[in-house]
Amino acid sequence: MKFSVLISVYEKDNPQYFKIALESVFEQTVTPTEVVLVVDGPIPKETSQVIQTMEKMYENLNVIYLKQNLGHGGSRSKGLKNCSYELVAVMDSDDISVPDRFEKQLKCFENDKGVSVIGGYIKEFEGDVEHVIGLRKVPLEDGEIKQYLKTRCPVNFVTTMFKKSHVNEVGGFIDWYCEEDYYLWVRMCLAGYKFKNIPDCLVHVRMNPDSYMRRGGLRYFKSEASLQKYMYDNRIISLTRLIFNVSIRFVVQVLITNSLRGVLFKTVFRSKKG
Repeated sequence: MKFSVLISVYEKDNPQYFKIALESVFEQTVTPTEVVLVVDGPIPKETSQVIQTMEKMYENLNVIYLKQNLGHGGSRSKGLKNCSYELVAVMDSDDISVPDRFEKQLKCFENDKGVSVIGGYIKEFEGDVEHVIGLRKVPLEDGEIKQYLKTRCPVNFVTTMFKKSHVNEVGGFIDWYCEEDYYLWVRMCLAGYKFKNIPDCLVHVRMNPDSYMRRGGLRYFKSEASLQKYMYDNRIISLTRLIFNVSIRFVVQVLITNSLRGVLFKTVFRSKKG
């Protein structure tokens, strides 16, 4: 089965981490038919050198340069338009895909022709990939995924492979501050598309103290609260659930400190090392 991989990079991405991320995409048991790399605005010389080296090594690397930084939603939209195949996997510029990630996802698509999105677990690490600080498990089957969606994001975006036409039919990638993925899953849920998660770690996700800072603050809370309101307006959740979800988020994202938020994510919102 032919498929594309979509990845973007911008000026603040670490060149070495980016190189490792790209290598993990190419060094798979099933090699991507193409890798669409979106360079989201001006980038440092070191990052450009990584891209130039990779272009010489891999003929299936298609690089798209944007003059200005468009952010996650904009750059992914540009990249998706340039993906040649119906199946598209996404990848972040500092994470590491496990070697058989794409093989497992393609088998799922072969076995279930009706599924639209396939994700999996992530292991979060600090420093060395072996230093795992958390395992984010997600529900596996469509019904429980859509039930989980009423409280939290049910699919780890960086692990996903999806059908391009189905994503496009609900509007594609649309900016929603720090919630583009959750917003996409809500729209696909409303459209009746089928989800599945594989009960294995598909991607190692790099973490640092700033990762928890980005998951808090008034702007982040307002974005999440607005998305909860969107789900209420579209009858995905009840008024009681809306009030509960927003209240919990206000405590975690606004009232507590960044350090305490980090402790909560490591101990309450994540499983033990897996």
